[in-house]
Amino acid sequence: MKSLNLYIRTSLLALVLFCSCTKDLQKDPLDAISSDSFWKTDADVQMALAGCYATLYPLSPLGWARPYLDALADGGYSQWGSYNWNITTMVIGDLNPTTAGLSPTVMDVYYKGIAAYNYFLENIDNVEAVDPAKKEMYKAEVRFLRALIYFDLVNFYGDVVLYKQSPTTPDEAKVKQSPKAEVLAFVKEDLDYAIGILPSTIFSGHAVKGSAQGLKTRVLLYEEKWAEAAASAKEIMEGGTFALAADYEKIFLASGQTNSPEIMFSTVYLSPNLSQATSHSSNTNRGGDQEFGWGSHLCPYWDLVDAYECTDGKSITQSPLYDAAQPWLNRDPRLKYTIRMPNVTWPAGEPAGAKSLTGINMQKYVDLSRAPFSYSKQDQYDEDYVHIRYADILLMYAEAKNEADGPDGSVYDALDQVRARAGVNMPPVDRAAYSTKETLRDYIRHERRIELALEGQRYFDLKRWHTAHIVLPKLKTPGGVQLVFEEKHYLLPFPQAERDINPNLDQNPGY
Repeated sequence: MKSLNLYIRTSLLALVLFCSCTKDLQKDPLDAISSDSFWKTDADVQMALAGCYATLYPLSPLGWARPYLDALADGGYSQWGSYNWNITTMVIGDLNPTTAGLSPTVMDVYYKGIAAYNYFLENIDNVEAVDPAKKEMYKAEVRFLRALIYFDLVNFYGDVVLYKQSPTTPDEAKVKQSPKAEVLAFVKEDLDYAIGILPSTIFSGHAVKGSAQGLKTRVLLYEEKWAEAAASAKEIMEGGTFALAADYEKIFLASGQTNSPEIMFSTVYLSPNLSQATSHSSNTNRGGDQEFGWGSHLCPYWDLVDAYECTDGKSITQSPLYDAAQPWLNRDPRLKYTIRMPNVTWPAGEPAGAKSLTGINMQKYVDLSRAPFSYSKQDQYDEDYVHIRYADILLMYAEAKNEADGPDGSVYDALDQVRARAGVNMPPVDRAAYSTKETLRDYIRHERRIELALEGQRYFDLKRWHTAHIVLPKLKTPGGVQLVFEEKHYLLPFPQAERDINPNLDQNPGY
């Protein structure tokens, strides 16, 4: 990929310096890692490991910006285009190899990460001062990160270039894509290794066994290996390490994320040195931007609001509790924790939605206790982005088990656990109304949309269900332009600049 030979020499050191500069390291050349001074001690390995985790920080779907992927689905409108991703034009069909939208960012950030992981794995065994068991632990963490990135890549592109080791020359980097199935097999190989090594503890900043188990469950689900996915989810459910958090809202706020029983893996930020502000140049307290004039970066669609049930468990078209004039009344409590409706006033006294193009704001991830928001405070914004959480395990189990065997008590129970969370307390699923595989499938998909709203998963869900071309053209942007999603859009185009560098890289169909 783009200048990969340079990435191999520089990316890991750059990431290490990003996390923890030292005077000794600064004495070395900045375009290479010196084997004479590095890979000698446990401290070196720890620093390199921190550099690997730092690959999740840049502006990309690997960290705080991942919720903006919902703007590529039916979650909301990205009125600022999510900085350099051009989402505002992608959703109306303006996507090609030259104006590739999100694609250049993914290719750049993800393959830098892969280069760093491979370099780490190829060098850690040279450190004689580290206990072999600790080496295996570090390897397991890095192989989990590599699996995380490669899984994303196949979901964006399908077949992708697979580097199992670092290429040693520029020509070795210029290779053809590997089939998606081969890449996923490699992903599962990394995850199985990680599952066998990582500790069975709650998540506290480093990948744990549950992180790898959760990601493997997601991989199997996306592959439609229903029985295997259900078994993988059930193993987590029966393991007892993770559970639903008592407070839905605080899963997404820094005050509720430390040692949360629900969080299985997240990109971790720490104020002030590793706050969200360190990975980009502007405020990221997403919904809070309207306090100082930017408006909401991600403006939820009213279509999403309408999807939330009333408190009696019925849709707004069926429930007598629904009031169209006051649509925030008598609704699933997850609505108010996810979307800030027009009946609320922001702490600075401005009505919610005043600067949103849809009239409503994103509430999830926004800590109003920190208002008024300002650029001078942006290094305080350290909400972690949660990649995998226990509620999703329950929903994945329900989906996989239903697809494998049809409705049974365990499927309903998994859904009911999510709905009955303290502070949510939604009624159990109506078993009579959703008694067939087909009707329950639709309900499970609906529940995923609600529980995981604005978390960046909906885009991939619509693609794996192959319903994006049906769902998205029913929506319009706030400017009245119909969303466009054609068959070719199930895969992103490779940027032309990448194909110019690597002539063996085939373009995806339709581009």
